[in-house]
Amino acid sequence: MKNHKLLAQEITERDEEALKYLKDIKWFKIDEGCFKLEFVFQQPNPYFENDVLTKSYQEKTTGCVIKWHHGKDLTHKLLEGMSKNSERLIKSCESFFNFFNPPKFRPHDEHLDYDEHPDYYDEYIDCHDEYLVIKFGFIPCN
Repeated sequence: MKNHKLLAQEITERDEEALKYLKDIKWFKIDEGCFKLEFVFQQPNPYFENDVLTKSYQEKTTGCVIKWHHGKDLTHKLLEGMSKNSERLIKSCESFFNFFNPPKFRPHDEHLDYDEHPDYYDEYIDCHDEYLVIKFGFIPCN
């Protein structure tokens, strides 16, 4: 995946070790116009408990919850220092594994105007492009 221009932009150095546990990527047709990608990971792995991470494309796109092992969440960084409440500070960060987060966009909201909410559309296009690259670039044709 690092050899593909679009996906390489999404994969960070932190992701590379976890992606070594990726065994297979599968594609399933759910219904007309509805598909699911399954990323199958070797277990055990030190990053998360899930054997399979999924991303579904229907009228809306859905992701899955990754059950990260303690201290291994690649989508967040622990910052030095503490908050006012003496809690550890955590910051979201770039990661390929953000691909599995449920998207924030609402592509079928007929009242949503692109000029007012361009981020929703941009996220939808990015998500769709990543799907096409994975589906046609990494999964053998049936």
